[in-house]
Amino acid sequence: GATRAMNVVEMEKLHQTARLNLSSSSTRLMAAFNPIKVILTNFDIDDDHNNNPNKHTFEVQNSPTDPSLGTHTITLTPVIYIDASDFRPVDDNPKYYGLAPHKAVGIKYHGGNMICDEIIYFPGKKQIQELKCHIDTSPDRPKPKSYLTWVPSNALPCEIRIYNHLFTVPEPTDSWEDELNPNSEIIHDKALIDPSILTLQSTSTNTTEQICSTKLSQWSSNPAYQFERMGYFCLDIDSTPSKLVFNRTVSLKEEKFKKQLTPEEERDIRERRERDLRDARVKEERMKISERDFFKLDKDYVGLFSKFDDATGVPTHKADGTEVTKSATKKLIKERAKFVKAKKNWEKQQQNQKQN
Repeated sequence: GATRAMNVVEMEKLHQTARLNLSSSSTRLMAAFNPIKVILTNFDIDDDHNNNPNKHTFEVQNSPTDPSLGTHTITLTPVIYIDASDFRPVDDNPKYYGLAPHKAVGIKYHGGNMICDEIIYFPGKKQIQELKCHIDTSPDRPKPKSYLTWVPSNALPCEIRIYNHLFTVPEPTDSWEDELNPNSEIIHDKALIDPSILTLQSTSTNTTEQICSTKLSQWSSNPAYQFERMGYFCLDIDSTPSKLVFNRTVSLKEEKFKKQLTPEEERDIRERRERDLRDARVKEERMKISERDFFKLDKDYVGLFSKFDDATGVPTHKADGTEVTKSATKKLIKERAKFVKAKKNWEKQQQNQKQN
């Protein structure tokens, strides 16, 4: 029977059930929600065209875990589009693996590396108009840390609707109007999608008109897809032959709601980051001091001593010429040992960062 007790089930349980079901049944496609135009400057479609006319066309499984779902093809073109979230004009975070100027990333399904050579902005604006990149397929190219999804120049225009939690808290209170999530619906009306969607539902080539007239229903589930790295989506009945519309059913993994920061909180975070950078620079300069010159150059000891041991650099006389006591010498030796240990740990960290 039904329980009379008040019971709240977490929404994430429904989301996880949807992921498990859609993971094994949905077709994979690539899409760009906020497209950035990318010109591949060294692309040559006619290269070896007579011997291999399909050199830039790749067969992709509809599901990486279920071959029975079939395959579709995707073609790399001289102009492609990537999502804006995969590019940064400045690579200022070691954990960022997307595209940035003069940085190599992999091209999904192609296998080669893509390097950004130039950023072109719209005149008088800070908005990016296009990127000029080149492809590196040399045998000794570096292994990229990530592979970007992309769509070709003949990608289909579409509208992507992202639905998030309606409220900013798990359980709304009497002040529910203040707890509404302003980003509960985000619409990307200039998105692009892999054109192979036209061939996924039939053995013959479909058109957007056929998809809208035969694949959509107001009363039953419409076709579901996984947009690679983006989430699970289904066709909406608002789709038209000129623009398909997709609604996000669920993200690929659980998303934690991020609180909207006030200007004061953003300023505090910015100041803390700047302070951390200053501290890191000061530490770097300190670690560059040699062990013998530690008591001569370190800011805490500069000017305090006049003579030093030739072998260790430990002070033997104060600035006024008096001899350093034995007890003070022991303390200085301990301070030098702590510095030596810290310097070795820092050098090891620097070496590991270079290797990674």
